[in-house]
Amino acid sequence: MSMEGAAWSSLYKISTAKGTDKKISRETLKRILGFAAPYRRQLIGFLALSTLGAFLAVATPVLAGEVVNALVAQTSVETVIWLAALIAVVAIADAGVSLATRWFSSRIGEQVILDLRTAVFDHVQRMPIAFFTRTRTGALVSRLNNDVIGAQQAFSGTLSGVVSNVVALVLTLIVMLNTSWQVTVLAMLLLPVFLVPARRMGGRLAALRREAANHNASMGTQMTERFSAPGATLVKLFGRPEAESTEFAVRAARVRDIGVKTAMMQSIFVTALTLVSALALALVYGLGGYFALTGTLNTGDVVTLALLLTRLYAPLTSLANARVEIMSAVVSFERVFEILDLKPLIREKEKTAPVPAGPLGVEFDNVRFAYPTADKVSLASLEDVAVLDSRGGEDVLHGVSFRVEPGQTVALVGSSGAGKSTIAQLLSRLYDVDSGAVRFSGTDVRDLSFEGMRSALGMVTQDGHLFHETIRSNLLLANPEATEEEIWDALRRARLEDLIRSLPEGLETMVGERGYRLSGGERQRMTIARLLLAQPRVVILDEATAALDSTSEAAVQAALTEALEGRTAVVIAHRLSTIRNADRILVVEDGRIVEQGTHAELLAARGRYAELHNTQFATGEPASVAD
Repeated sequence: MSMEGAAWSSLYKISTAKGTDKKISRETLKRILGFAAPYRRQLIGFLALSTLGAFLAVATPVLAGEVVNALVAQTSVETVIWLAALIAVVAIADAGVSLATRWFSSRIGEQVILDLRTAVFDHVQRMPIAFFTRTRTGALVSRLNNDVIGAQQAFSGTLSGVVSNVVALVLTLIVMLNTSWQVTVLAMLLLPVFLVPARRMGGRLAALRREAANHNASMGTQMTERFSAPGATLVKLFGRPEAESTEFAVRAARVRDIGVKTAMMQSIFVTALTLVSALALALVYGLGGYFALTGTLNTGDVVTLALLLTRLYAPLTSLANARVEIMSAVVSFERVFEILDLKPLIREKEKTAPVPAGPLGVEFDNVRFAYPTADKVSLASLEDVAVLDSRGGEDVLHGVSFRVEPGQTVALVGSSGAGKSTIAQLLSRLYDVDSGAVRFSGTDVRDLSFEGMRSALGMVTQDGHLFHETIRSNLLLANPEATEEEIWDALRRARLEDLIRSLPEGLETMVGERGYRLSGGERQRMTIARLLLAQPRVVILDEATAALDSTSEAAVQAALTEALEGRTAVVIAHRLSTIRNADRILVVEDGRIVEQGTHAELLAARGRYAELHNTQFATGEPASVAD
């Protein structure tokens, strides 16, 4: 590496380092080595090649000096040819070692990336819904991309760099001191001129880079939110495009200014240090030439010293910044370990019970539940806050008990925030109860496997979420083994067959982000078709028609009637007209069941259900049982 290259490398590493004032804990090192353990043999080969490469790098200047000595001494032609041939062999060997080292480096580094990414991805998938409701998606993606790659550098770059630089430095110093200790010592005196400004300017550049990164992150968040369908709709409806543009332009202009300032600082620094390189080279030629002319040094040795100069400064510079590189990699590992150390609240038992055969009943037995506090499910760094919210931990369900017999439909109604959706989330085991039990035909859902739960239960939510994939892919999410005939049968029963067949690409049509290329009713019917393909024995409908107009609601209700046939169902409804025919209606208020019965029985009781019914239909008079 040249003096200029070493300067750029030094500046970059210092200015991009993070958390370098921390200490490395023994536990963190053990965990890092745990990721490296499967690749022990490859690492040994990698380090051996790096060491060999350092030997070869020093050999070439020595051989070049010998060629000059041979020419000055006017030795035989054969000697010069043999030395030239040896230089060629060293060059070929160096090229081969370099390629092999690169192969080992990329192989180990990419495998570590794979291991870390899959470990984090699999772990995140096991986290409870509470984790996702609090966490910024961008922060999670950053851990899977930026931090994983930063951690990978510890193996593919830093490790080999430290080993090869130590070997190269020791060999270079030995050769240079043996050739001329006076020239070597004087050359070493210029090192502080190189390192001290690098560290001082590196700090200033680091601050500029962090500011630019923050502005870029803010612009990224603004673009992500404003360029989504709901965000773009909000801006157009409430009309602040000029203010949005101004805000974006101010940040972009600051990033531009930082870019110009950073470029000039880097150029001034590198130019100055290139000058130091030239002065060092002048010193070698001047002092070395003087020694050569006075007969205390061979001419070829002057050439050797000049060629070895960069092989002295570059390793010294890299080793001086080794701690920066190591700590940057360790910080990246620690940020990945932060995610892996979050324990999922919902866990599968080692020995699980089978899902009972036949139609399933549902039972809530004296269930109490409080949503977990932030410290149990999240990290401040993932929420972009200094301190996690301390709220939570208070019961939202207070001793809820009810039964749904196999094949029955039970509806949950009540005020917003009464606990209806919480009951649905406990039934689908998105959360676990704090006390009491939720059972399928006598078996506690906590004793079932996750696969068993997925096969037994299906849920349709209010938003009808779809992935930005094809219609086929969204449907097969529920049943990857479904045949073409089964897919079309589900679409027919969900009242979507004619629409899908009319599309130019049919099942291969992309539905858009969150399914926004479909109407609200079409999205809901897609989720119902997905439910039909899954063929669950227990169905949860959580406000499945609340956001639809009357026409869409009628189509979705017809599809739901088909979907619920022969299945046990728990229906959460805001529109009471949709649950009149339920076998039983439970009225939930303040986390308790305050009434239950059929539609007619509850109207006759003239209690809370009758109040909700009269308010919704705005009759102004008590409802009759005939309603």
